[in-house]
Amino acid sequence: MDLRQLRYFVTLANERNFTRAAERLHIAQPPLSRQIQQLEHEIGAELIDRSSRPLRLTGPGRLLFEQAIQVLARVDEMRSMMSRALVIEKRRFVIGFVASTIYARLPELIREFRAAAPEVELTLLELVSLEQISALKEGRIDIGFGRVRFEDEEVRRTVLREEELVAALPISHPLAKIPGPVSLAQVAEEPLILYPRAPRPGYADQVIAHFHDNGLDPHILHEVRELQIAVGLVAAEEGVSIVPVSVQKARTDDICYKPLIETVTSPIIMSHRVSDTSPELALMANIIVRMYGIWGYAIPKGLKRFGAAD
Repeated sequence: MDLRQLRYFVTLANERNFTRAAERLHIAQPPLSRQIQQLEHEIGAELIDRSSRPLRLTGPGRLLFEQAIQVLARVDEMRSMMSRALVIEKRRFVIGFVASTIYARLPELIREFRAAAPEVELTLLELVSLEQISALKEGRIDIGFGRVRFEDEEVRRTVLREEELVAALPISHPLAKIPGPVSLAQVAEEPLILYPRAPRPGYADQVIAHFHDNGLDPHILHEVRELQIAVGLVAAEEGVSIVPVSVQKARTDDICYKPLIETVTSPIIMSHRVSDTSPELALMANIIVRMYGIWGYAIPKGLKRFGAAD
Protein backbone atom coordinates (compact mmCIF):
# COMPACT_ATOMS: atom_id res chain seq x y z
CA MET A 1 0.00 0.00 0.00
CA ASP A 2 1.10 3.59 -0.54
CA LEU A 3 0.14 6.95 0.88
CA ARG A 4 -2.08 7.75 -2.09
CA GLN A 5 -4.18 4.65 -1.47
CA LEU A 6 -4.48 5.52 2.22
CA ARG A 7 -5.63 9.06 1.38
CA TYR A 8 -8.17 7.70 -1.10
CA PHE A 9 -9.44 5.23 1.49
CA VAL A 10 -9.73 7.85 4.27
CA THR A 11 -11.57 10.23 1.93
CA LEU A 12 -13.99 7.47 0.93
CA ALA A 13 -14.53 6.50 4.56
CA ASN A 14 -15.35 10.12 5.42
CA GLU A 15 -17.63 10.72 2.43
CA ARG A 16 -19.25 7.25 2.54
CA ASN A 17 -19.95 7.55 -1.18
CA PHE A 18 -17.69 6.78 -4.16
CA THR A 19 -19.00 9.64 -6.29
CA ARG A 20 -18.54 12.32 -3.64
CA ALA A 21 -15.13 10.92 -2.67
CA ALA A 22 -13.97 10.99 -6.30
CA GLU A 23 -15.13 14.60 -6.67
CA ARG A 24 -13.33 15.61 -3.51
CA LEU A 25 -10.15 13.90 -4.74
CA HIS A 26 -10.54 15.44 -8.24
CA ILE A 27 -10.39 12.05 -9.96
CA ALA A 28 -12.85 9.88 -11.82
CA GLN A 29 -14.76 7.21 -9.94
CA PRO A 30 -13.30 4.13 -11.73
CA PRO A 31 -9.67 4.89 -10.73
CA LEU A 32 -10.82 5.39 -7.14
CA SER A 33 -12.63 2.05 -7.17
CA ARG A 34 -9.54 0.31 -8.58
CA GLN A 35 -7.29 1.78 -5.92
CA ILE A 36 -9.63 0.67 -3.14
CA GLN A 37 -9.85 -2.83 -4.66
CA GLN A 38 -6.05 -3.03 -4.87
CA LEU A 39 -5.82 -1.96 -1.23
CA GLU A 40 -8.36 -4.63 -0.22
CA HIS A 41 -6.42 -7.23 -2.19
CA GLU A 42 -3.20 -6.30 -0.41
CA ILE A 43 -4.87 -6.29 3.01
CA GLY A 44 -6.65 -9.54 2.27
CA ALA A 45 -10.07 -8.39 3.43
CA GLU A 46 -12.96 -6.22 2.33
CA LEU A 47 -12.69 -2.73 3.80
CA ILE A 48 -15.98 -1.28 2.55
CA ASP A 49 -19.46 -2.77 2.90
CA ARG A 50 -20.72 -1.87 -0.59
CA SER A 51 -24.19 -3.28 0.06
CA SER A 52 -25.08 -0.54 2.55
CA ARG A 53 -26.26 2.96 1.71
CA PRO A 54 -24.44 5.05 2.68
CA LEU A 55 -21.30 2.95 2.56
CA ARG A 56 -20.01 1.55 5.84
CA LEU A 57 -16.60 0.32 6.93
CA THR A 58 -16.14 -3.34 7.76
CA GLY A 59 -14.30 -4.41 10.91
CA PRO A 60 -10.91 -4.50 9.12
CA GLY A 61 -11.86 -1.23 7.44
CA ARG A 62 -12.40 0.53 10.77
CA LEU A 63 -9.05 -0.74 12.04
CA LEU A 64 -7.24 0.44 8.90
CA PHE A 65 -9.05 3.80 9.06
CA GLU A 66 -7.78 4.45 12.60
CA GLN A 67 -4.21 3.56 11.63
CA ALA A 68 -4.36 5.46 8.32
CA ILE A 69 -5.47 8.65 10.08
CA GLN A 70 -2.42 8.45 12.36
CA VAL A 71 -0.01 7.67 9.50
CA LEU A 72 -1.28 10.50 7.30
CA ALA A 73 -1.24 12.95 10.20
CA ARG A 74 2.36 12.01 10.96
CA VAL A 75 3.33 12.45 7.29
CA ASP A 76 1.63 15.85 7.16
CA GLU A 77 3.37 16.84 10.38
CA MET A 78 6.72 15.74 8.93
CA ARG A 79 6.15 17.73 5.75
CA SER A 80 5.12 20.80 7.72
CA MET A 81 8.13 20.44 9.98
CA MET A 82 10.51 20.16 7.03
CA SER A 83 8.93 23.16 5.31
CA ARG A 84 9.34 25.28 8.40
CA ALA A 85 12.93 24.12 8.82
CA LEU A 86 13.75 25.11 5.25
CA VAL A 87 11.99 28.47 5.37
CA ILE A 88 12.86 29.59 8.89
CA GLU A 89 16.34 29.10 10.23
CA LYS A 90 15.47 28.55 13.87
CA ARG A 91 16.88 26.40 16.59
CA ARG A 92 14.65 23.43 17.30
CA PHE A 93 13.95 21.52 20.50
CA VAL A 94 11.82 18.38 20.41
CA ILE A 95 10.23 16.99 23.58
CA GLY A 96 8.96 13.42 23.90
CA PHE A 97 6.50 12.68 26.69
CA VAL A 98 4.25 9.97 28.06
CA ALA A 99 0.59 10.93 28.37
CA SER A 100 0.44 10.91 32.16
CA THR A 101 3.14 13.61 32.47
CA ILE A 102 0.69 16.07 30.89
CA TYR A 103 -1.13 16.00 34.25
CA ALA A 104 2.14 16.15 36.22
CA ARG A 105 3.00 19.83 35.55
CA LEU A 106 4.69 19.28 32.18
CA PRO A 107 2.48 21.96 30.53
CA GLU A 108 3.75 24.57 33.00
CA LEU A 109 7.35 23.67 32.18
CA ILE A 110 6.62 23.95 28.47
CA ARG A 111 5.02 27.39 28.90
CA GLU A 112 8.03 28.60 30.87
CA PHE A 113 10.39 27.30 28.17
CA ARG A 114 8.43 29.05 25.41
CA ALA A 115 8.47 32.29 27.36
CA ALA A 116 12.22 32.06 28.02
CA ALA A 117 13.18 31.06 24.45
CA PRO A 118 10.58 32.35 21.96
CA GLU A 119 13.13 32.06 19.15
CA VAL A 120 13.34 28.26 19.58
CA GLU A 121 10.91 26.11 17.60
CA LEU A 122 9.43 23.71 20.16
CA THR A 123 7.86 20.43 19.04
CA LEU A 124 6.04 17.87 21.21
CA LEU A 125 5.73 14.15 20.47
CA GLU A 126 3.76 11.68 22.57
CA LEU A 127 6.00 8.60 23.00
CA VAL A 128 6.05 5.89 25.64
CA SER A 129 9.25 5.57 27.67
CA LEU A 130 10.74 2.77 25.55
CA GLU A 131 10.10 4.69 22.33
CA GLN A 132 11.81 7.75 23.80
CA ILE A 133 15.11 5.90 24.12
CA SER A 134 15.29 5.03 20.42
CA ALA A 135 13.99 8.49 19.46
CA LEU A 136 16.78 10.13 21.46
CA LYS A 137 19.47 7.94 19.90
CA GLU A 138 18.10 8.60 16.41
CA GLY A 139 17.92 12.36 17.02
CA ARG A 140 14.12 12.55 16.61
CA ILE A 141 13.73 14.12 20.06
CA ASP A 142 16.10 16.08 22.30
CA ILE A 143 14.59 15.31 25.69
CA GLY A 144 12.12 12.77 27.01
CA PHE A 145 9.80 12.73 30.00
CA GLY A 146 8.82 9.18 30.89
CA ARG A 147 8.19 6.82 33.79
CA VAL A 148 10.26 3.69 33.15
CA ARG A 149 13.95 3.24 33.90
CA PHE A 150 16.03 1.95 30.99
CA GLU A 151 19.76 1.42 30.85
CA ASP A 152 21.51 2.65 27.71
CA GLU A 153 25.06 3.92 27.50
CA GLU A 154 24.04 6.65 25.04
CA VAL A 155 21.18 8.00 27.16
CA ARG A 156 21.37 9.68 30.56
CA ARG A 157 18.36 9.76 32.84
CA THR A 158 17.46 11.90 35.84
CA VAL A 159 14.64 10.98 38.19
CA LEU A 160 12.91 14.30 38.75
CA ARG A 161 10.59 13.01 41.46
CA GLU A 162 8.56 10.02 42.60
CA GLU A 163 4.85 10.59 42.06
CA GLU A 164 2.31 8.96 44.34
CA LEU A 165 -0.03 6.40 42.78
CA VAL A 166 -3.69 6.16 43.73
CA ALA A 167 -6.60 3.82 43.08
CA ALA A 168 -9.14 5.04 40.52
CA LEU A 169 -12.60 3.63 41.36
CA PRO A 170 -16.09 4.09 39.91
CA ILE A 171 -17.92 6.63 42.05
CA SER A 172 -20.50 3.98 42.99
CA HIS A 173 -17.93 1.35 44.01
CA PRO A 174 -18.12 0.11 47.65
CA LEU A 175 -14.43 1.00 48.21
CA ALA A 176 -15.21 4.57 47.14
CA LYS A 177 -17.66 4.93 50.00
CA ILE A 178 -15.36 3.90 52.84
CA PRO A 179 -13.38 6.66 54.60
CA GLY A 180 -9.61 6.90 54.28
CA PRO A 181 -7.16 5.09 52.02
CA VAL A 182 -7.52 1.59 50.58
CA SER A 183 -4.95 -1.20 50.44
CA LEU A 184 -3.43 -2.96 47.47
CA ALA A 185 -4.97 -6.16 48.85
CA GLN A 186 -8.43 -4.62 48.55
CA VAL A 187 -7.71 -3.40 45.01
CA ALA A 188 -6.29 -6.82 44.02
CA GLU A 189 -9.71 -8.37 44.65
CA GLU A 190 -11.29 -6.13 41.99
CA PRO A 191 -11.10 -6.38 38.16
CA LEU A 192 -8.00 -4.38 37.26
CA ILE A 193 -7.56 -2.19 34.17
CA LEU A 194 -3.91 -1.83 33.13
CA TYR A 195 -2.24 0.51 30.64
CA PRO A 196 -0.36 0.67 28.37
CA ARG A 197 -0.83 -2.70 26.74
CA ALA A 198 2.35 -2.24 24.65
CA PRO A 199 5.24 -1.73 24.36
CA ARG A 200 6.54 -3.61 27.36
CA PRO A 201 8.18 -3.24 29.77
CA GLY A 202 6.32 -0.10 30.78
CA TYR A 203 4.17 1.57 33.40
CA ALA A 204 1.86 -1.49 33.51
CA ASP A 205 4.77 -3.61 34.72
CA GLN A 206 5.48 -1.09 37.49
CA VAL A 207 1.91 -1.47 38.74
CA ILE A 208 2.07 -5.28 38.60
CA ALA A 209 5.41 -5.20 40.44
CA HIS A 210 3.86 -3.18 43.30
CA PHE A 211 1.23 -5.88 43.74
CA HIS A 212 3.81 -8.69 43.56
CA ASP A 213 6.07 -6.89 46.07
CA ASN A 214 3.19 -7.19 48.52
CA GLY A 215 2.54 -10.87 47.75
CA LEU A 216 -0.55 -10.16 45.69
CA ASP A 217 -1.74 -11.40 42.28
CA PRO A 218 -4.20 -8.88 40.81
CA HIS A 219 -7.09 -9.95 38.62
CA ILE A 220 -6.32 -8.20 35.33
CA LEU A 221 -9.51 -7.72 33.31
CA HIS A 222 -8.37 -5.30 30.59
CA GLU A 223 -5.03 -4.15 29.19
CA VAL A 224 -5.60 -1.00 27.14
CA ARG A 225 -3.45 1.25 24.99
CA GLU A 226 -3.81 4.57 26.76
CA LEU A 227 -4.37 6.20 30.13
CA GLN A 228 -7.50 7.97 28.88
CA ILE A 229 -9.07 4.64 27.86
CA ALA A 230 -8.30 3.12 31.27
CA VAL A 231 -9.92 6.08 33.05
CA GLY A 232 -12.92 5.87 30.75
CA LEU A 233 -13.41 2.16 31.50
CA VAL A 234 -13.25 2.89 35.22
CA ALA A 235 -15.98 5.50 34.76
CA ALA A 236 -18.00 2.85 32.87
CA GLU A 237 -17.71 0.60 35.96
CA GLU A 238 -15.65 -2.00 34.09
CA GLY A 239 -13.07 -2.20 36.86
CA VAL A 240 -10.51 -0.22 38.82
CA SER A 241 -7.08 1.13 37.92
CA ILE A 242 -3.87 2.38 39.52
CA VAL A 243 -2.94 5.83 38.22
CA PRO A 244 -0.59 8.72 39.13
CA VAL A 245 -2.18 11.10 41.61
CA SER A 246 -1.97 14.01 39.16
CA VAL A 247 -4.44 12.24 36.85
CA GLN A 248 -7.28 13.13 39.22
CA LYS A 249 -7.17 16.66 37.82
CA ALA A 250 -8.62 15.34 34.56
CA ARG A 251 -11.84 13.65 35.70
CA THR A 252 -13.58 13.61 39.06
CA ASP A 253 -17.35 13.67 38.44
CA ASP A 254 -17.78 9.91 37.94
CA ILE A 255 -14.52 8.57 39.42
CA CYS A 256 -13.25 8.43 42.99
CA TYR A 257 -9.48 8.59 43.53
CA LYS A 258 -8.40 6.91 46.78
CA PRO A 259 -4.93 7.05 48.36
CA LEU A 260 -3.22 3.73 48.93
CA ILE A 261 -2.15 2.55 52.37
CA GLU A 262 1.15 1.28 50.97
CA THR A 263 3.84 3.62 49.67
CA VAL A 264 3.36 3.20 45.93
CA THR A 265 5.00 5.59 43.47
CA SER A 266 6.04 5.95 39.85
CA PRO A 267 9.07 8.02 38.83
CA ILE A 268 8.98 10.99 36.48
CA ILE A 269 12.19 10.65 34.51
CA MET A 270 13.95 13.14 32.27
CA SER A 271 16.15 11.51 29.61
CA HIS A 272 18.58 13.01 27.09
CA ARG A 273 21.59 12.06 25.02
CA VAL A 274 24.81 11.76 27.03
CA SER A 275 26.67 13.93 24.52
CA ASP A 276 24.06 16.72 24.41
CA THR A 277 25.40 20.08 25.62
CA SER A 278 22.83 22.26 23.88
CA PRO A 279 21.72 25.53 25.52
CA GLU A 280 18.09 24.41 25.10
CA LEU A 281 18.64 21.33 27.27
CA ALA A 282 20.41 23.43 29.91
CA LEU A 283 17.57 25.95 29.81
CA MET A 284 14.95 23.24 30.41
CA ALA A 285 17.00 21.89 33.33
CA ASN A 286 17.17 25.35 34.90
CA ILE A 287 13.44 25.87 34.39
CA ILE A 288 12.73 22.58 36.16
CA VAL A 289 14.90 23.61 39.10
CA ARG A 290 13.22 27.01 39.37
CA MET A 291 9.69 25.70 39.07
CA TYR A 292 10.29 22.77 41.42
CA GLY A 293 11.44 25.29 44.01
CA ILE A 294 8.23 27.27 43.55
CA TRP A 295 6.10 24.12 43.79
CA GLY A 296 7.90 22.86 46.88
CA TYR A 297 9.39 19.75 45.26
CA ALA A 298 12.87 18.48 46.13
CA ILE A 299 15.41 19.70 43.58
CA PRO A 300 16.85 16.74 41.59
CA LYS A 301 20.59 16.58 42.26
CA GLY A 302 21.24 15.27 38.76
CA LEU A 303 20.35 18.67 37.29
CA LYS A 304 23.35 20.35 38.93
CA ARG A 305 25.55 19.20 36.04
CA PHE A 306 23.72 21.75 33.87
CA GLY A 307 24.77 24.54 36.19
CA ALA A 308 21.28 24.71 37.68
CA ALA A 309 21.27 26.38 41.07
CA ASP A 310 19.42 25.07 44.12
